[in-house]
Amino acid sequence: MYKSFSGALIIMRGLRRKLLLILALLWPMPAQADAPRIVDAQASRLDTGAWRFDVTVRHADSGWDHFADGWEILATDKTTVLARRTLYHPHVNEQPFTRSLSPVQLDKEVSQIFIRVHDKRHGYGEALYSLTLPKTPPSE
Repeated sequence: MYKSFSGALIIMRGLRRKLLLILALLWPMPAQADAPRIVDAQASRLDTGAWRFDVTVRHADSGWDHFADGWEILATDKTTVLARRTLYHPHVNEQPFTRSLSPVQLDKEVSQIFIRVHDKRHGYGEALYSLTLPKTPPSE
């Protein structure tokens, strides 16, 4: 009887370990905000020849300690900052959200830019949004 009892204990321990492993894998983890990302961007030329940029950002802002707090317009070398838009507060209940920046002066030869977004907790993400500038004359 002792032998079968100890065998049952060994089986139960094995099942217990497997059950704990399954529970650990299935247990919901606390949500963490993903890296902010640009979901859309538009450029329009002003009558002064400068540009206006409207950038739509999506980020799981969770409050003052973790929110998308700005974006930058980069030259095609992907390092030269041409302009910067600072975001001063979280957008917890407004996702995605669009913010504008103007006037942005660019050289006439510029036909493409990149945009990257900044997160207060994680800094700049690696993802860049490419935008080809429209070849339209300044608006009247």
